[in-house]
Amino acid sequence: MKRNIITTQDGSKTIRLEEWNEHYHSTHGALQEAKHVYIKAGLDHFASLHDVEKLRVLEAGFGSGLNALLASQWAIQNNIIVDYLGLEAYPITQDEKEALDYNKLIDAANQKTIFDEMHNCKWEQWVKLSPNFKLKKLELKFSELGLKQVADVVFYDAFGPRVQPELWEASVFERFYEALKPGGLLVTYSVKGTAKRALQGLGFRVEILEGPPGKRHMMRATKPK
Repeated sequence: MKRNIITTQDGSKTIRLEEWNEHYHSTHGALQEAKHVYIKAGLDHFASLHDVEKLRVLEAGFGSGLNALLASQWAIQNNIIVDYLGLEAYPITQDEKEALDYNKLIDAANQKTIFDEMHNCKWEQWVKLSPNFKLKKLELKFSELGLKQVADVVFYDAFGPRVQPELWEASVFERFYEALKPGGLLVTYSVKGTAKRALQGLGFRVEILEGPPGKRHMMRATKPK
């Protein structure tokens, strides 16, 4: 499937899938969306509820690496150790990584090295990218996930229900429910009604929150303790 790099409204770039007319991040602002949905509503919220020195993130859709890059910066800023599991069935190319150039978005001297290494490091093994951040990339489909109570926060960044409705059904969400520890969070940009009902049916407590620029709402789901 043909993929192009485009610039979003906040100046950050994303990948466009031509055949589906779908994007890896919001065209209203890739960086703004990632910060709002995954960092503010995800990591910041979890840290506000728990006195943690270490947590684990599971990302469904590692893709461009933007969410992981922001999580690595958050780990340094908050002096919290983050172990980051990224699921991706279709990794981006080195040319795409260079064109996205996300390290320029982050005001930190070591972020280019971290962003490059995120994409260059081996799959299926833990790699320490900074004193506060460790990454393991898993090349598999969401439906193949078989982890049990390993994650504190899930970043659910799948392609939208319009193009891949099967990724927003209970059978897939159940994999992530099982992967979350009790009290863990799942955050996502979508508020599709069928997805909300699927999450609630699994036992999640679902909140509809204010969305990032260009979107009215987003969703956060909490697994009961």
